Amino acid sequence: METASLHEIFLRANRVTTDTRKIAENDLFFSLHGDHFNGNEFAAQALEKGACYAVIDDANYHTGDRTILVKDSLQALQELAKFHRQHLNLPVLALTGSNGKTTTKELLNAVLSKRFKTVATLGNLNNHIGVPLTLLSMDNSTEFGVVEMGANHPKEIEFLCNIALPDYGYITNFGKAHLEGFGSIEGVIQAKSELYQHLMQRGKTIFYNVEDPIQKKKLMTHTKVYGFSTNKSNPVADVKIELTQNQPFVSVVYKDTNIPTNLIGTYNVTNIAAAICVGRYFDIKMQDIQDAISNYIPSNNRSQIVEKGNIKIILDAYNANPSSVQAALINFVQQPQKDKAVILGDMLELGAESASEHQNIVDLLLENGFKNVYLIGQNFYSTKGDYLKFKNFEEFKEVFSIAAKDKAELYLIKGSRGMALERALELF
Repeated sequence: METASLHEIFLRANRVTTDTRKIAENDLFFSLHGDHFNGNEFAAQALEKGACYAVIDDANYHTGDRTILVKDSLQALQELAKFHRQHLNLPVLALTGSNGKTTTKELLNAVLSKRFKTVATLGNLNNHIGVPLTLLSMDNSTEFGVVEMGANHPKEIEFLCNIALPDYGYITNFGKAHLEGFGSIEGVIQAKSELYQHLMQRGKTIFYNVEDPIQKKKLMTHTKVYGFSTNKSNPVADVKIELTQNQPFVSVVYKDTNIPTNLIGTYNVTNIAAAICVGRYFDIKMQDIQDAISNYIPSNNRSQIVEKGNIKIILDAYNANPSSVQAALINFVQQPQKDKAVILGDMLELGAESASEHQNIVDLLLENGFKNVYLIGQNFYSTKGDYLKFKNFEEFKEVFSIAAKDKAELYLIKGSRGMALERALELF
């Protein structure tokens, strides 16, 4: 079936779904494949549950007029998303980076929603499936799209850009994330910069941090840029903000406007600055920008403050890489509490750099005089340093007794998603 014809079916459908557990009446089901499942096997079930059509790529599962046979279901989904994006012809802002993507995306969405009817990536659905689903969740009432793009291999951002066709873009930073797929920090820079390359080739506008020397160098020849700085004396920046407080929540000032937030950590200052920068570019009122940022409360285990009796916990267990862990620890040192403890889980997907990067974190802990430290996972277990180490969460759980957790009034919990360290909350 031609993409245009499939698009006509999509427009009459309720929405697109790839999960039969979430089927609603009149949904359009796409049978995708995973390492341990074949989506074609669920096509008939999707139709029975109320789907209007099921898109399949195996003729053995063709059951009648309501099954649409294509060469590749995933490719059909991606082509449909690009067709729909062009059909709507609305402004789209794409963002990527090693750290802070989702928080920045949520801040951008909050600010832009003050002027536009905005649709943004849900959660972290930022890959070759999530980006198409985000685009397909937009409709004729949508006035602005915010699309988060993630990647762990070269050319993925380029591929996603060719689907989303962004008009604006922003890269949060270049850090040591997914080194297993990118090979090195240089590989990270090259891969993330695919967003800027795409935008420059199409003559589109780029938002950037003028304090980042890598971004400045990448954008030297591009004229359609709008930059921010966290240094109020920077002569180049279009938007200049300054940190005014960081205990425990960050506050910033832009011109004469003070903006308190519910965000923890100086590493969030650039995320806030990016949101202000985009808001000012689109002429959003300063009061609306202040309200949007001040009222945003992080969730999903991202830099949340959790209180357990007299104990406060900074829960940042959604993800971790060397850059984000270092930033979290430096911020943790600055917190005023005297008795503090750190619970760290392995940083995953670092490839050949894993051993050295985990040791670097332990060295940073030692340099900053941390005493009460719990390290969880095989990678941290193999490091050198006189800290409590555990091969897995189960071992940690046995040791982290009532006596142990009473040693501190403030805890930092951080680890990669695969470590699921939010489980530690149950131990307090």
